Amino acid sequence: MLEVSVFFFRVAKLYCSVEARCAHRKFSSKELSSMNSLIRNTSRCLRLGAACSLPRQAEGRVWVASTRRFCAASDLQKDLGDMVKKDKVVVFMKGTPAQPMCGFSNAVVQILRMHGVDDYAAYNVLADEALREGVKVFSNWPTIPQVYFNGEFVGGCDILLQMHQNGDLVEELKKLGVQSALLDDEKDSK
Repeated sequence: MLEVSVFFFRVAKLYCSVEARCAHRKFSSKELSSMNSLIRNTSRCLRLGAACSLPRQAEGRVWVASTRRFCAASDLQKDLGDMVKKDKVVVFMKGTPAQPMCGFSNAVVQILRMHGVDDYAAYNVLADEALREGVKVFSNWPTIPQVYFNGEFVGGCDILLQMHQNGDLVEELKKLGVQSALLDDEKDSK
C-alpha cells in the first residue's frame, strides 16, 4: 500500500509541475484524450494490482510512457486482438513500410506492394519492446514480421512469399475485397 501512496504522490507532483509550466497553454482535444486515457488505464491497473511505471521527465519535457506499460499482459493481448481486427491487412514489422529495418520486413512490404496493397496497418515493433514480445505470444509465432488478414494470423515472410509464389495470396486478397494488381497486369498484357 505504501508503494501506491508513493506512486500517487509522484503523479500528483508531476501533474503540478506540468500544470505550472503549461498554465498559459491550451491543450488540444487529442492531448486531453491521451491524458484521460493514461489516467484511466493507470487507475485500472492499480485496482488490479498490476505493476506500474512512472512517466519519465527528460530535458524539461514530460515523456509519458506508452499506456501499454501501465497494463497487465492480458490487457496487451486484448489490445493486440483489437489491433489485428481494426484493418483488413495488418503487419507487425521491424521499421515502417517507407523504411523497413530488416530484409524480411522489406520482403513483406514489397510483396504487398506488388499486389497493390497499399492500405494496411503497419506497427513498428522496434519502437515498443512490449509490443514486440507481446505479438509473438499473441500469435504463438516466434518471428517478426507477422501478417494478419481480417484478424486472422497468416504467417511471416516465408508464408507470405510462398502464398505469393503459388497464387494463394491473390485468392486471399480477393476474399478481403482487394483486387491484386498482378491480375490487372495479366489483363493488360493480353
